[in-house]
Amino acid sequence: MIDSIQVIGARGRVGSTVSARLAERGVPMVEDGAGLVLLCVPDRAIAEVAAEIAPGPWIAHVSGATPLSALDPHERRFGLHPLQSFSTARGPEQLDGAWAAVTAETDEAREAGVWLAGILGLRPFLLDDAGRAAYHAGAAIASNYLVTLRRAAGSLLEAAGAPPEALDALMRGVIDGGFELTGPIARGDWETLERHLEVIRAERPELEGLYLVLAEATAEIAGRELPKALCGSEPQSVGSRGR
Repeated sequence: MIDSIQVIGARGRVGSTVSARLAERGVPMVEDGAGLVLLCVPDRAIAEVAAEIAPGPWIAHVSGATPLSALDPHERRFGLHPLQSFSTARGPEQLDGAWAAVTAETDEAREAGVWLAGILGLRPFLLDDAGRAAYHAGAAIASNYLVTLRRAAGSLLEAAGAPPEALDALMRGVIDGGFELTGPIARGDWETLERHLEVIRAERPELEGLYLVLAEATAEIAGRELPKALCGSEPQSVGSRGR
């Protein structure tokens, strides 16, 4: 469908991964005259870079948050966002089996986006520009905030004299187990939550607000209601430090 691709931003995390996969699949990559110009640049640079490219070839970006209007004045355009967290320490295998959001305004553009997803080894789904903010917020919670949770949980293991890295297998087990909810909130074990809050206030008071917010959200998932005694305190704001 597209005979050659130019990847702009090929040294970044996404760009290097995509370039390596295209090379594996034998897709010609050129500097000029490509059938598709793929922008793997920071979100803030997409509009500027797109404006410098002469209209004609297909043009696409790999941003999850940026609307297609950033590719103006190009009309042959689409978005392909791999729903994955990329690392330069790994190769194109990061793409295997990951999902990808395809945003397009025409049937032809949609076909081009789905084609590219297939070449890269991604599982495409269609995403309207109007749903992009909600989609990207969900992606940020699942990836970025997972790092925050790991840091917070690891801090508590450190307070107990336990190795924080012991949490990694636990977190993978939750994913592999299909996110089945277990633990004290699922059981309605409020005494355990009280002990959690006691030690958090003593050892890591800056985490109390985060713990309570997550406990309330988890209780709703479990179909339970936290006792008022647990929620009645004045927790410190997330990120503040006790003295």
